[in-house]
Amino acid sequence: MTETTAPRKTVSLVIDGTPVRVPEGTTIMEAAEQIGVSIPRLCYHPSLSIAGACRVCIVEVEGLDYYLASCHMPVWEGMKVRTNSPEIRQARRDIVELLLDNHPQDCQICERDGNCELQNLAYAMGVRERLFAGERKRPEQDFSSHSVIRNPEKCVLCGRCIRVCAEIQGVYNLSQHGRGFTTVVAPAHYARMDESVCIQCGQCVMVCPTAAFLEKPATEIVWQALADPDKHVVVQTAPSIRAAIGEGFGMPPGTPATGKMITALRLLGFDAVFDTDLGADLTIVEEAHEFLIRLEHGGPLPLITSCSPGWINFLEKFYPELIPHASSCKSPMSMLSTLAKTYYAQQKGIDPKKIFMVAVMPCVAKKFEAARPEHRMPDGTPYTDAVLTTRELIWMIKCYGIDWARLPDGEFDPPLGLASGAGDIFGTTGGVMEATLRAATRLATGKGVDRVEFLEVRGVEGVREAYVALGERAIHVAVANGLTNAKIVLDKIASGEERYHIVEIMACPGGCIGGGGQPYPPPGVPVLDKELLRQRAKALYTIDSQKKLRKSYENPAIVELYENFLGTPGSPKAHELLHTSYRPRLPRGIR
Repeated sequence: MTETTAPRKTVSLVIDGTPVRVPEGTTIMEAAEQIGVSIPRLCYHPSLSIAGACRVCIVEVEGLDYYLASCHMPVWEGMKVRTNSPEIRQARRDIVELLLDNHPQDCQICERDGNCELQNLAYAMGVRERLFAGERKRPEQDFSSHSVIRNPEKCVLCGRCIRVCAEIQGVYNLSQHGRGFTTVVAPAHYARMDESVCIQCGQCVMVCPTAAFLEKPATEIVWQALADPDKHVVVQTAPSIRAAIGEGFGMPPGTPATGKMITALRLLGFDAVFDTDLGADLTIVEEAHEFLIRLEHGGPLPLITSCSPGWINFLEKFYPELIPHASSCKSPMSMLSTLAKTYYAQQKGIDPKKIFMVAVMPCVAKKFEAARPEHRMPDGTPYTDAVLTTRELIWMIKCYGIDWARLPDGEFDPPLGLASGAGDIFGTTGGVMEATLRAATRLATGKGVDRVEFLEVRGVEGVREAYVALGERAIHVAVANGLTNAKIVLDKIASGEERYHIVEIMACPGGCIGGGGQPYPPPGVPVLDKELLRQRAKALYTIDSQKKLRKSYENPAIVELYENFLGTPGSPKAHELLHTSYRPRLPRGIR
């Protein structure tokens, strides 16, 4: 007999005079949205647990002499709700005005000006003057991190950063300290960010409704470099940038914008525009070679991908016993930066000290990666001089007065600008795994393989496991979406419960497309929105599918690089320039 799922019980209620029937357990806020009523909110986020902290979403319920927070209160049969009345609008306005009373009055010079949820609420509530005047707390800002600035003076205590750090990333770095007026969000024991377990992923920046968390800016140092006639300023752009940068100029999410991005970078004054995707191709060739060596010679297995700096920080702090499993390959960014100051400098006859390498990344943790001592030249200077987030590049393009809509399409520069579609899909969860399998399948069999797409590792939500044919062998692979899911896989590896051959882990939900440096979504679209991430991922898969080159080892620029400079995959020179090592780290920043 086939089991059937019992239909979910429904509840009838009335909202603002309109009857509505919804499943039992639906919140008032969710029910209201079904009839086109959007209740104001601040602490609420659909991807996080319900806090009910800000009270901006209060509503009236017939029979009760107090307001209810609509974000967490489930509806009941016969409930009659009013979301709008003179009294409730005044109450919400009072709440917002009290928040503003304890907030700096610097909107015009604030990073989030025009994209601040508190600012938008104040406008929607009709706040036109500050009616409450009193003492304002002025806690000290924390600039200690290479990636994230913490400014508690702008914190509204919504708790989103605490919840995303715990529930999505599994790091639990932030919590509320103190009580009442002295309450502040900070790492344990009020520690500085660089002394904490922060992995510098920047998801706190993404979900913060104000500017209490921001990426550490690099725009000024880049402007200075571009204005210096003695510097040869080079830029590289990560795959997920081209899938999201258009959002900053009004393009629909998921619109590929590679050509316009390249032209804009040239107009900004960069001397060469390179593609991080070539670094991704190189990473794949080296990583596939490394994987097959481990597979044939007894490990350590599984090989765990190492392209995400947030994930590597997490590994070093929370799972140091698994460090030997991490691939020794540098990330695509670090590989390309290394080549720019060695291979490119040699080809062009440029002194490496005159090359200023800028990387445009979706990830604020890349700022930390660039500063790691492992990624420095023998003289101590970094291979990557500055890292800009997608948001920072969008601002620079606007600041320069570039008309994005009218830009023609440009092309990347040789010798580090040609990439396969495998490099493009690096930007989404499952992409690194798929690109590796494309290369490993060829290297394992020694002949061309028709299979290009590995759909079983795409569209990951949670954890996905699969067995994939590699020659005559079936290998067990796993892909984890975000670090909370990664812990499930890592715990199985540590306990011996599962024996994987290769594992992909990216720190951010959806992979790099959901990185902490990506554009803030437009009003009404929440950060971490699954449809937004799907559209960005779709853009990368579209770019991949439209390319003639879809396998890293087929890239003629990679073939030439090995023939003229590196030798063979895994050669001593390749290891010297393209590989690195990791170590257990106490939460004391870079040492």
